[in-house]
Amino acid sequence: MVNINGHIIKNDDASISILNRGFNYGDAVFETIKVSHSKILFCEDHYFRLMASMRILRMEIPMNFTLEFFENEILNLIEHNDLSDKTVRIKCIIYRDTNGFYLPDNNNIKYIITSKTLNNDFYLINDNQYVVDLYKDHYVLADLLSTLKTNNRIINVTGSIYANENDLNNCLLLNNNKNVVEGLNSNIFLVKGNTIKTPPLSDGCLKGVMRKQIIEIIKLMPDFAFEEASISPFELQQADELFLTNVIMGIQPITKYRKKEFESNISKKLLGKLNVKIRLS
Repeated sequence: MVNINGHIIKNDDASISILNRGFNYGDAVFETIKVSHSKILFCEDHYFRLMASMRILRMEIPMNFTLEFFENEILNLIEHNDLSDKTVRIKCIIYRDTNGFYLPDNNNIKYIITSKTLNNDFYLINDNQYVVDLYKDHYVLADLLSTLKTNNRIINVTGSIYANENDLNNCLLLNNNKNVVEGLNSNIFLVKGNTIKTPPLSDGCLKGVMRKQIIEIIKLMPDFAFEEASISPFELQQADELFLTNVIMGIQPITKYRKKEFESNISKKLLGKLNVKIRLS
């Protein structure tokens, strides 16, 4: 079952118009959300990021599209799919519902919400080998639009194909200034000594919800300094640890980048604090 504009519809009966602007022009934004036993993790952060993205793209936000409405629409779908006692991956797509070409006829929106069951209730460290390399065929533009989760993700698609062809678990994307921005599906953090750093939004990295949680946790750890600064490819091989973050997997340590192998001690410490934060929220 899927939720299309408040209507719960069987997957086989769900459809979109061939004029759908999300399909034709990538004129859509989306949120990927983890829900554990009917608890929407970081719900406010997802909602406010979605609202900010819609405003930046000049979409018309309905008066009834409140935080409570957003939460109820997600939980309504979960209940209809008998997933209230499961952990679920939710994807909410907001698209501009109108005709027109590049110029839309109006800025009204509609939405689609889908769900998929996940295996783990809490975030766990994956200790398996996790190998990455740079993806240099195309570059992320260092500007505001790159920080949004829009349907324009072709670099992530081609990068994922490249990673699969080269037996990599992930690739790291570069921006037009040749700085490391993020993973294909995640933000990146670098540990060197007692400093933990991540690229700034001005470099074009995704404004990740899990990125925000990890930054908040690091700032409460007195033994570490947090730095939001550009990361050059040269720094990767000088790091003690590298790890990726998103709301579905939590924290994924990188074990190898080219010839350099990495520890995962800080990743494991942060993951423990993340799970505690979730339990107390």
